[in-house]
Amino acid sequence: MARIHFIEPIVMLATVLQWLVLATLTGIIVGSGTSIFLHGLLHMTETTVSIPLWVQMLLLPLGGLINGLLLYYGSRLNKSGLKDSVIASVHKQSGRMPFSTLLIKPLAAIVTLTCGGSAGKEGPCSHIGGTLAAALGQTLRLNAELQKRIVACGVSAGFASVFGTPIAGAIYGVEVLAIGRIRHDFLFPAIVAGVISLQVSKLWGVPYEYFVLEPMSFVPGLLFIKTILIGVMCGIVAWIFVDSIRLAKATSYQLQAKLNIWPPAMPFFGGLVLALLILVIPTDYLGLSLPLMDHALGGGAMPWFGFLWKTLLVAVTLGSGFYGGIVTPQFVIGAISGNVFAHMLGVSPALGALVGLVAVVASASNTPVAAILMGIELFGGTADATYIAGAGIAAYLIIGHRSVYPDQLVAYSKTSWLTVRPDMPVGAEKLHLSNGLLKWLGRLQKSNRYLRRFRHRR
Repeated sequence: MARIHFIEPIVMLATVLQWLVLATLTGIIVGSGTSIFLHGLLHMTETTVSIPLWVQMLLLPLGGLINGLLLYYGSRLNKSGLKDSVIASVHKQSGRMPFSTLLIKPLAAIVTLTCGGSAGKEGPCSHIGGTLAAALGQTLRLNAELQKRIVACGVSAGFASVFGTPIAGAIYGVEVLAIGRIRHDFLFPAIVAGVISLQVSKLWGVPYEYFVLEPMSFVPGLLFIKTILIGVMCGIVAWIFVDSIRLAKATSYQLQAKLNIWPPAMPFFGGLVLALLILVIPTDYLGLSLPLMDHALGGGAMPWFGFLWKTLLVAVTLGSGFYGGIVTPQFVIGAISGNVFAHMLGVSPALGALVGLVAVVASASNTPVAAILMGIELFGGTADATYIAGAGIAAYLIIGHRSVYPDQLVAYSKTSWLTVRPDMPVGAEKLHLSNGLLKWLGRLQKSNRYLRRFRHRR
C-alpha cells in the first residue's frame, strides 16, 4: 500500500503528460478539419442568402434529393459494420468509427443548409471530430479505454470550434454521452482538445460572435423566480421540439415502408413539404436562422409563435431524411421562446433570450452543465450564472427522460419518484414508479376508501 501511495503521483503526472500530447494532437487535427468545413459552409450559404422565393422553393426538393442520394449510396462505402454515431462509438464500439464515410455527412450538411433546410452546423463538426480522433487513436494503436476517451476529445474539439466555447464544448462532448452521469476522467483531455481546436480554428480565420448583456436594475429574488418560470416554459418548448422530430421521423419511416418509396426520395418529398410551408412561414426560419437568434438576444420583439415555426421546419427537414446538426436549432428556438416569455413576465427580453437558449439546450440535449457554461462563454462572462443556472436545471427536469439523441443512455433517473434500469438508450428505458411513491399512493387510496365509507354511513 505504501508503495502505491508513493507511485500514484508519478502515475497521475504521466497521465497529465499523456493527455497533453494526445489531446493537443486531436485538437490540431480536428480544428483544421472543422475549419475547412466551416469555411466551405459559409461560402456556399452566402451564395443563396438572398435568392427569390420561387428559386428557394425549387432548391429545397433538389437539396432533399441530393441528400438522399449522398446518404443512401455513401452508407454503402461503410464495409466495417460500425455505426457512424459518436455516442454509439463510445458506448458500443470501443471508440471505433467508420473512416470511409468521413466526408458524406459534412457534404450532406452543406447541401442541406445551402438549399435552405432548417438544421445546424455543429453535427457535422462533431462527426468530423469523432471520426478524425478515432482514426488517430487507431493509428496510434490505443487500447479500447483510451480509444473511447480520444473520440470524446474529438467531439468536444469539434463542438468547441463551431461556437467558440472551448469549456462548454469540452463538457458537452462528455455530458452528452449519458443522462445523469459525467465521466470526470474524460474532462481533462476534452478541455485540452477543445481549447487547442478553437485556437487552431481562429488561426484558420473562422469568425466567432459573442454577446454582452446590458446592465439591468431588478429585484434579485423576484427575477430569479421569473427566470425559473422561463426555464419551465422553455423545458416544455424543448419537449415539443424533441417529440416533433421523433414524430416526423416515425411518420416518414411509416410512409416509406407503407408506400414502398425509394429511400433517397424521402428527403425530396420533405423538400416539397418545406417548399409549401414557406408560402406561409417566413424564409428567415430556413437554414441556420442565426439572424433571428441575434435579434432575440439583442432584445428585439419576436413573433409569439416563432419557436413553433422553427420547430416545424426542423422536424420536417431532419425527419424526412435531410442531414444537419440539431444544436443550432435549439439555440434559435431557445432564444426566440425565452424572448417571448420574458415579455410576458416583465423581464428584460435580452436576458430572457439568453435564459431560453440555455434552457432549451440543457433540456433537449440533456446537457445542463455544458449549457450553463455555454451561456457564460457566449456572453464573455457578463451573464449572471445564477439566473441561467436555475432556469437550465428546471428545464432539464421538466423535459423528463427525452432527448434529441436516440443513442444517449439514461444512467440515472432525474427524480426519486421514478426508477430506471441504468444505461438503457433513451426511448428503450422502462420508467417505473419508485417504491416510496407506490406506498404513498397506496396509503392515499386506502384513505379515500375510508372517507367514502364514512360519508356513506352518515
